[in-house]
Amino acid sequence: MAIDSDFEIHFTNREVTAWGGLALLKRMLDVIGFRDAAQSWDLPQPVSNRGYPPVQIIEQFIVSIWCGANRFAHAEITRFDRTLTRLLEWKHVAGHKAIVRLFAKFDMARNENVQAQIYRWIFDHIWLDRITLDMDSTVITRYGTPEDSAKG
Repeated sequence: MAIDSDFEIHFTNREVTAWGGLALLKRMLDVIGFRDAAQSWDLPQPVSNRGYPPVQIIEQFIVSIWCGANRFAHAEITRFDRTLTRLLEWKHVAGHKAIVRLFAKFDMARNENVQAQIYRWIFDHIWLDRITLDMDSTVITRYGTPEDSAKG
């Protein structure tokens, strides 16, 4: 089997992470001004002096999802990767329970308020030239007589 002569293997003393591709996510968040925008949203603030900034917790949540987390406990993957936390400039990294506590502070009114602020920010910064509206004509059968229901 022939080996490509342009391919070289080297040793490095630098820290590496399996999530090095997230440097692109970090760059994207920086370019769109995510941190500055999130600072202006009405996010619940920590009550403890040891609490984490809510913007960092939201970033950790986003990064954890990009790393494949599908449960809050999986957010620990970002917590224990020192290279990743340095890349994202987090001094101290919150555990998954801090993420849960932040989301538990949202009631319906705050949720709607923050969601409106986020959508306003997104649509102010994202230019859409074309929009596709995808309609689904599937009829879902329900048994009984639900109030004010009709086929269509």
